[in-house]
Amino acid sequence: MATVDLVMPKLGESIMEATILKWHKKKGDTITMDETLLEIATDKVDSEVPSTAEGIVDEILFNENDVVSIGTVIARIKTSADAPASQPATPSPAPVSYTVPSPQEQQHARHDAAVTPAAASTNNRFYSPLVLNIAAQEGVSLTELENIAGTGNEGRVTKRDILQYVSDKKNRKAQGSQMPVHSQQEKPQVQEASMPPAINRQPTTTHSGNVEIIEMDRMRKLIADHMVRSKHISPHVTSFTEADVTNLVQWREKTKKEFEKQEGTKITFTPLFIEAIVRCIKKFPIINSSVDGDKIIIKKDINIGMAAALPNGNLIVPIIKNADQLNLVGLAKQVNTLAENARNSKLKPEDTQGGTFTLTNVGTFGSLMGTPIINQPQVAILAVGAIKKRPVVIESPHGDSIAIRHMMYLSMSYDHRIVDGSIGATFLTAVANELENFDINRAI
Repeated sequence: MATVDLVMPKLGESIMEATILKWHKKKGDTITMDETLLEIATDKVDSEVPSTAEGIVDEILFNENDVVSIGTVIARIKTSADAPASQPATPSPAPVSYTVPSPQEQQHARHDAAVTPAAASTNNRFYSPLVLNIAAQEGVSLTELENIAGTGNEGRVTKRDILQYVSDKKNRKAQGSQMPVHSQQEKPQVQEASMPPAINRQPTTTHSGNVEIIEMDRMRKLIADHMVRSKHISPHVTSFTEADVTNLVQWREKTKKEFEKQEGTKITFTPLFIEAIVRCIKKFPIINSSVDGDKIIIKKDINIGMAAALPNGNLIVPIIKNADQLNLVGLAKQVNTLAENARNSKLKPEDTQGGTFTLTNVGTFGSLMGTPIINQPQVAILAVGAIKKRPVVIESPHGDSIAIRHMMYLSMSYDHRIVDGSIGATFLTAVANELENFDINRAI
């Protein structure tokens, strides 16, 4: 008999942990290859995790609702195969990848936590980058960390543990209790953290008056964390412009029935917007990048995320991979398939991974414009507003005139650490020009 370790899969570039929603098997149960073992969730998507081995569930190391770091062993399966004992399972063709983070990825995680190796290994007790980062932001010394009773595997301190400790500490201070003063040597050696803690959870307060208190659901909490982190990480700047999209609107109206009949899918505005964005990214590759410390990582792949609404009102961002390699028909089919899967909760983890730039259509909800928040670790996000008919001055060599045109506002938020106002505004204007110069005689 051999024992195969099953680890928490890597679910995306910016995702460092996942929540266990439900175990489908218990200790002693028989499981087959690719049979669902558990369900997990991140701020992006819920997913079923299949077994990568056939045998008997020997150990389940975490409980439901536990938050587990990526790459952590979550279960062990006894098999009859002659596989090396206690080795991570080899990935099978499944929706998620069961690879332990590479040394470079582990180094990246340590860099995000901004804690020196010496600080992270005190007393040989393991602390995840997220826990160390929260400790650094909240002024929790290593001595305090060592005294926190962890509820995780082998007594590890989880995110919930450190946040509870911080909350209790603030409560004690508010009540006038004197907290121990630690020397400078006791404080963790940190640099400026690149992944600060998400929600600053304040002590529970009493609400008076005629109010209704609604507990955030799990996804709303995760989205809130993600949004707050993004505002802490990236200095946001938003530029605005408007575009005359009359040609585009008229072309779509003229061809949409024929398009659906010929291609078997509807043509919406989204693939037309994405097509214009892709052309401009090729001219301004800095927009398609991320930041790693003092390094700029230019992404050669152009993977466009599109914000889609879920039935519960939350938003999710499925990714159109290699959008620059798809024609308009391919983009339309990808957009419609991903939107349909989002509405029916059928998205897979890989459908939300690897995005390099995001488009959000705030016009869908009637807004003229918006100031979107960057989807980390990207450096820009573009919002398109509602298309409205307005009287506009038309300039021509023969003089000016006023005409009724289909107008749309565009706005783009970008990370001012690496995208200056001139580049951000120029890119946005280029996208508007692409839309305005749409060929109304274009063939399908």
